[in-house]
Amino acid sequence: MIELRDIHKTYRMGDSTVYALRGVTLRIEPGEFVAITGPSGSGKSTLMHVIGLLDVPDSGSYRLFGKEVAHLEEDDLAVLRREAIGFIFQQFNLLPRVDADENVAMPLIYSRHRLDLARADALLAQVGLKERVHHKPNELSGGQQQRVAIARALVNEPRIILADEPTGNLDTASQQEILAVLRELNRRGITIVMVTHEEEVAREARRRIRIRDGMVQSDERTGAEPPAATAAKTSPRASLPERWRLGEIGEHLRQGMRALSTNKVRTALSMLGILIGVAAVVAMLALGRGAQQAIEAQLASLGSNMLMLRPGAVMVGGVAQEAGATSRLTIEDVINLREHVPGIKEAAPNVTGRVRATFANKNWNTLVRGTAPAYAYMRASNPQIGRFFTEEENQRRARVALVGLTVVRELFGDQNPVGEMIKLNKVNFQVIGVLPAKGATGFQDQDDVVVIPVLTAMHRLLGKEYVDYIDIEAASPADLQPVTDATIKVMIAHHKVPPSQQQDAFQIRNLADIQSALTESSRTMSVLLSVIAAISLLVGGIGIMNIMLVSVTERTREVGLRKAVGARRRDILWQFLVEAVVVSLTGGLAGIASGWAVTETLSKFAGWTTSVSVGAVALAFFFSAGIGIVFGIYPARKAARLNPIEALRYE
Repeated sequence: MIELRDIHKTYRMGDSTVYALRGVTLRIEPGEFVAITGPSGSGKSTLMHVIGLLDVPDSGSYRLFGKEVAHLEEDDLAVLRREAIGFIFQQFNLLPRVDADENVAMPLIYSRHRLDLARADALLAQVGLKERVHHKPNELSGGQQQRVAIARALVNEPRIILADEPTGNLDTASQQEILAVLRELNRRGITIVMVTHEEEVAREARRRIRIRDGMVQSDERTGAEPPAATAAKTSPRASLPERWRLGEIGEHLRQGMRALSTNKVRTALSMLGILIGVAAVVAMLALGRGAQQAIEAQLASLGSNMLMLRPGAVMVGGVAQEAGATSRLTIEDVINLREHVPGIKEAAPNVTGRVRATFANKNWNTLVRGTAPAYAYMRASNPQIGRFFTEEENQRRARVALVGLTVVRELFGDQNPVGEMIKLNKVNFQVIGVLPAKGATGFQDQDDVVVIPVLTAMHRLLGKEYVDYIDIEAASPADLQPVTDATIKVMIAHHKVPPSQQQDAFQIRNLADIQSALTESSRTMSVLLSVIAAISLLVGGIGIMNIMLVSVTERTREVGLRKAVGARRRDILWQFLVEAVVVSLTGGLAGIASGWAVTETLSKFAGWTTSVSVGAVALAFFFSAGIGIVFGIYPARKAARLNPIEALRYE
């Protein structure tokens, strides 16, 4: 029945190699009761795992029922395990939230593709637990839990029972009960192979094999030879045909629902991501135009609040000349505008110029902009890395700089520039921050810039006495025209511009990039709404992946147990994938209902025209199913690829 020849098995533990088995050769006949003993670390558990097809040897031959199995694929080993071998574990390895009869019937999911609770109840009655079939493991004593494990080992009618320290965690009375059950099973013709370190337990066997240092030290018989068994009794029975696969998927669905229900809060939070995403798809497709108009209005309000003040051209003889002293802008103009123009929220002076930026052996021609600290929030330029300069640094003309992403790429590559020293036209500056990405508009790369304090730029770098332009932010859209008119008046009065030159002395205009964004927003808003919905679904999918990865980690020993009783890789894959799909579909259905409720509510109270189409509902439903499959694949594959031995040992 079991024939091992020159079996070797080694493990790598850090930098050292552990020789677990060293040329083990033995033969076990049908109907034997064998005890494998030896000190801790002798290799007896490894030998049990090899015999039980949970582990494969590095070399040697292992023939089971006359078939060479030493180097079969994992799924082939799983089929042999479930049809021919039953396991009794020292730690019982019962599913904690499942009744005793379902624990016993669990291997039938993989052999018969369904739970046969009637057979499980009958086996529990045979081991003396007829009244405990609907009790969970935490409601049973240690001896009762081990008898449940024995009934589970018998459910597939195996020819071999492998018991790993079956009495190790039991009191004396429970130990005798379990040994009596094993003796009775052996009398029925089942081959028993038991690993134990207790001599009194080993004496129950008719044959004792002692292992030390990975080698068979002794092999002695203490009882009569087992009776010869017929070929029919020593061959594993054939598996049921694949037509039962649909029933198996249904059982996986039921098991998945149960697994998810044990962590209701975590499952609900994962469903929430899909719910929000699907609700966003439904609601945004129905409210697209209304949402588009609202966002356009928001953009208009944001963009129209920004004004730019520039010096005008002086007309001499009908020809535009360079701006004269009366129309040049100064730092004092910024202070004067803040004090005398109602409706101005903030103002910032700006000077610009081209410089040669140098770091180490790299240099780059870029734009330098000198400005005030207010520039950070006026132009949405708060650095994501580092900080913006302060007014105190501006006043003392500190040589500090913030760099755009293009400058970072050209000068620093992947290096963090914050804290480094760069040269701007051979003047040293310390980088204190990295500006957020702005992108390119037209022919200008908005990320190709270095921002420094305005007084530093004027007096230490560019040699300018006047400001190139002043950014002005109005307090509200309604203040735009009054601020424009008042600014012109204040500037003319402050600079004492003669009447003949007042018309073109100063120019004020809205920022072109804001106006461009307003123009483009009407054509791109529908796409943006779809992207927002897709991002919501993506976040939901990541949530599903997260809960499934946590579930795989928490249930590693359960995966090992299921593989030990015959689950193949695809069985484990299906189980976890079904759970992911259940989460996503449940969240998707709830999201469809929520999206419909949101659109109806907004239609009723906001007066927006809405229409929830069948196409939108179908799209949301299939998207949610797809999210479950896509984001469930990786955790499911991770669980399916777990090594059964490593999974069973996982703590």
